[in-house]
Amino acid sequence: MARKNKSKTGGSPNRPRFWGKHAVAAALDNPERKVVRAWSTQDTAKLMNFPADVPVTFADVADLGRLVPNDAPHQGVVIEVAPLEDMWLADLLGDAPEKAVLLVLDQVTDPHNVGAIMRSAAAFGAIGIVTQDRHSPIEGGVLAKAASGALERVPWARVVNLARALEEIAEAGFWRIGLAGDATSELKDALGPQRVALVLGAEGPGMRQNVRDHCDTVTRLPISDAVESLNVSNAAAIALYAASVA
Repeated sequence: MARKNKSKTGGSPNRPRFWGKHAVAAALDNPERKVVRAWSTQDTAKLMNFPADVPVTFADVADLGRLVPNDAPHQGVVIEVAPLEDMWLADLLGDAPEKAVLLVLDQVTDPHNVGAIMRSAAAFGAIGIVTQDRHSPIEGGVLAKAASGALERVPWARVVNLARALEEIAEAGFWRIGLAGDATSELKDALGPQRVALVLGAEGPGMRQNVRDHCDTVTRLPISDAVESLNVSNAAAIALYAASVA
């Protein structure tokens, strides 16, 4: 599933680079994550729990800035990692508890948004996220930084066909709730079943029609007329909160 394109400063799909104290610390704490090498300032290295088998190169702030895209806020530490093992949707659904919330993202491609959604998913106890492999960001540094450690904690299943995945999600006992600004009913009226899958589309186009057709109901968030719509990561956070307290 890895992408072939490379970034001169962000590593490659097979060896992405993560930066920032939270993203790096979470990767180091994840027994499923292989950390290949690290670069760090002397001061930041004292805060990191680098394993003995990970080679660490000490560098100044300017040198670290050349290891990340567009002088990203590296906070004094950069690591190169191996991607996590693929998560299969069947395994994710099979491990779901009796009461569970799952997120399904339809062509949400901005890594900042997906990272922020992962952070909210971790905060509100979602069991994982599901995306289409060809229309989602790679497991890279921008996403990891936005997720602030949640990339290591929230299971992420990438699937070939999202509509078929929604059928499998329904078979696992999930009530599939799509979110769309033009819906007539509100999210609170659709909540209630023990297992819920929240389906969100990309900003602008929203959910594709075939994905929408595979939802049990389509609802909206009760926002005022002062704004036309919410950023998809903000909408996901509100929906996750509502589902967690329903």
